[in-house]
Amino acid sequence: MTESDVDIIVIGAGVIGLSCALTLQREGFKVTVLDRKGVAAEASQGNAGAFAFTEIEPLATPGIMRKAPGWLLDPLGPLSLPLGYAFKFSPWMLRFWRASWRDRYEQSIKAQTALMQLSKESLEELIRFMQAEDMIQREGQLQLYEGEAEFQAHRKSLLFKQSQGIEVQLLEGQAEIAGIQPGLDARFTHAAFTPAWMNVCNPASWVARLAQHFQEAGGEIALSNVTAIQPAADKVTLITEHGRRTAGKVILASGAWSKPLARGLGDRLPLDTERGYNTTLPAGAFDVKTHITFPAHGFVVSRIDGGVRVGGAVEFGGLQRPPNYKRAQTLLNKAVAFLPGLDTRNGTQWMGFRPSMPDSLPVISYASQSDRVVYCFGHGHLGLTQSAGSAQLVKDLVLNHTPSIDPAPYSAKRFKGLF
Repeated sequence: MTESDVDIIVIGAGVIGLSCALTLQREGFKVTVLDRKGVAAEASQGNAGAFAFTEIEPLATPGIMRKAPGWLLDPLGPLSLPLGYAFKFSPWMLRFWRASWRDRYEQSIKAQTALMQLSKESLEELIRFMQAEDMIQREGQLQLYEGEAEFQAHRKSLLFKQSQGIEVQLLEGQAEIAGIQPGLDARFTHAAFTPAWMNVCNPASWVARLAQHFQEAGGEIALSNVTAIQPAADKVTLITEHGRRTAGKVILASGAWSKPLARGLGDRLPLDTERGYNTTLPAGAFDVKTHITFPAHGFVVSRIDGGVRVGGAVEFGGLQRPPNYKRAQTLLNKAVAFLPGLDTRNGTQWMGFRPSMPDSLPVISYASQSDRVVYCFGHGHLGLTQSAGSAQLVKDLVLNHTPSIDPAPYSAKRFKGLF
């Protein structure tokens, strides 16, 4: 392949990479996608399928450091950190602590809200373009609370969402809750329903649809592991296991595997992994009417192709540690208690690496060494949600257009120094 054969190479065939590839292709660019495993082979295939546009609060909230030690030391809790990984993880945790200060927290909410709005608008346009309404479940989200005290502990967050223009219906009593989702355990006395919440029928199928449109329009998707990015004045060369590939510009969108490639370009970014676990049960396991969230327990239940996916929690453990599937089983055990009629037979367990930044904001910006390389990674558990909007920001960077939202909060340079 000669350097004139392709305008742009996108590294990563997950939902972020393929959203970028399709968006750039629609602008007239000739685009190739490279991935070490293939389409939706990593975190994009196993998530809960939610377009969580209402989730505008970062994980790093004021006062969270008082709660974090108890969570992190519980190996099966909703947020855990294996002791053997703690030292390596400490630089990320220091930045997380700084991100929880009131000034950074408010900046993160503002940036997250802007990206969510852009992503929602961009997704609706993408659904129309791909004629993909058949893949969308517009059934809302139900957050459940065990008793008055637990509900009051979350009330401030719910009222904040309402103040931001998000419709949240507060429910009390089993009859009101059962009107939206029957079959729940009687312990859940309070709930919050977000009617505008959306899900996709299967996240892997959604990414496959993106790939289909991209390829039918002439785009190439190839298996190849990229080991280095070498920008020059007039092109970018990629070193891969199959030789060199060149392009006018490169989009780095390989999720949790983006960190070493960015480091090779001079950007030492605090990217780590939120290792998420789930179990997917076949059709008939439970009649899920809406996306169900258990905030105090850190997991969700969603409908995937007529079946049920029980997943969530956060385990910070990097890319090399083996999975701890006891975490998936713990979530499933809780789900059985919370949804008494749940049939857990013939389930499939999974673990995925969600690329996480300390302030819960992705990196969408030029590389420090070259504006021919654009970063788009670090979306945490919001990759599916923010994919369409992130692709619009990438397009603006490639075309050197002024973006519709302030790009500064997503800059790779925002972590220069600890504070």
